[in-house]
Amino acid sequence: IEQLRNSAHTAGVYAKRVAESFDVSIEHDGNGFIISGDTKDVLMAKDAFMALYHTYGQYKNTLASIFSTNVKKELFYKPQHASAVVEENEVAKADAFAEDYKKFLDNAKTEREAVAVVLEDAKKKGFEEFNPEKQYKAGDKVYYVNREKAIILAVIGKKSLKEGVKIAAAHIDSPRLDLKPNPLYESDELALFKTHYYGGIKKYQWVAIPLALHGVIVKADGSKVTVRIGEEEGEPKFVISDILPHLGAEQGKRTLSDGIQGEELNVIVGSRPFKSDEGSELVKLNILKILNEKYGIIESDFLSAELEVVPAFKADDIGFDRGLIGSYGHDDRVCAYPAAMAAFDVVDPDYTAITVLTDKEETGSDGNTGLQSAYLEYFINDLARANGIEGYRVLSKSECLSADVNSAYDPTFNSVFEKNNTSFLNKGVVITKYTGARGKGGTSDASAEYMGKIRRMLDEDGVVWQIGELGKVDAGGGGTVAKYIANLNVDVVDLGVPVLSMHAPYEVVSKLDVYMAYRAFKKFFEQ
Repeated sequence: IEQLRNSAHTAGVYAKRVAESFDVSIEHDGNGFIISGDTKDVLMAKDAFMALYHTYGQYKNTLASIFSTNVKKELFYKPQHASAVVEENEVAKADAFAEDYKKFLDNAKTEREAVAVVLEDAKKKGFEEFNPEKQYKAGDKVYYVNREKAIILAVIGKKSLKEGVKIAAAHIDSPRLDLKPNPLYESDELALFKTHYYGGIKKYQWVAIPLALHGVIVKADGSKVTVRIGEEEGEPKFVISDILPHLGAEQGKRTLSDGIQGEELNVIVGSRPFKSDEGSELVKLNILKILNEKYGIIESDFLSAELEVVPAFKADDIGFDRGLIGSYGHDDRVCAYPAAMAAFDVVDPDYTAITVLTDKEETGSDGNTGLQSAYLEYFINDLARANGIEGYRVLSKSECLSADVNSAYDPTFNSVFEKNNTSFLNKGVVITKYTGARGKGGTSDASAEYMGKIRRMLDEDGVVWQIGELGKVDAGGGGTVAKYIANLNVDVVDLGVPVLSMHAPYEVVSKLDVYMAYRAFKKFFEQ
């Protein structure tokens, strides 16, 4: 329209006279453009009409296109690339946030390590250990650690607990290989560990890649040894072998899911025999001697150990533009880290802000460190009791963001995605209204009212977001901790980061999406 106004100056003497003494109005009534003005000079009116009519003819297609674009922008749902929406300084903030996140990924490859890292940071931020007998005041910051494998962070709000709390719940366990209770054996002068895979994995992805060993061993005397080997420069790594393609004809006849079977996930840990002895299993003996010298353990100590085999990869930037992060364990540390940072950074919230980083989600949230147990409920009950309130009343007024990932659209394997309801890398955090599988089995399905509240919150704060579903109907499915928190009578919806190659040993996320997750959780706590 401005182009049309300006062109009147060059449309001839009459248009020039119009521009100087005639106020032109250009509007749109939904069907076409209306060009109008007001004058008592009939000749001027005629001249003005002709000048503007001819000028409009030059630009009507452009004007119609502009108008159509604006209408689509107003009426269509079309998520945009976050870098096209946010200011350049926000991109820089996302990149800076990603650097600290990558350090977290490298230092927290297991649930125990994640708790240890978060706990150390929490203490530095002024959090103190939760005392269930103490009544806390607004601004107090507390933590609760559950068996070294789950942690709760809470910042006490100004409002009474009667009005509910805000919960962000993420999990810090990831698919991996666990050592069997009696893992070490020798076969044909190779020492190996037997494993049992944890969570949903594609077994063939875990062979012929460098592996590290993390965990704890509790010895017969009750003392505990921490194991972390294969991560530092110069340390040995481990590997699971695969058959060479020249001899892989029989293996090639297997289905892809059975290309590597569970009992074939055997980790090579040594090959040299113990030289000062004779007999069988000398390679195994040599490995036990090394472990005894380093950790003071004997073979039976494996029976009371939790040892996890994880990829030895470091977190790295992906792509020439460095916009993505490749790493093991994005699911779900990519949500756990922003949720923890939001708890650290929130100041004087109205509602008590709670971040829970939990264990066992990848195997169904069972066990006393998973969210099917009652430790989160008990924590809130203790907070409430100290204030003379019943815990169930607090929960009934509470809200939660189940901080978990969704699958990012993969253009290489696009047949399993329904694009209108799929999340994409770089288009912000993804809200997942429901998870489950085939007929929404096993999901809480967030209400329209709560969905509306969360989208308003994100829009008002300029957080880039999108909607997502886990693949096509009947293509598969999955679940999160949302349903277990919903069972406490809490309003809950999944909000997290889209992940490419989810559950693979090396997953990919967008730096912008990670930062938007942090902003979303922080805004949620600040509401």
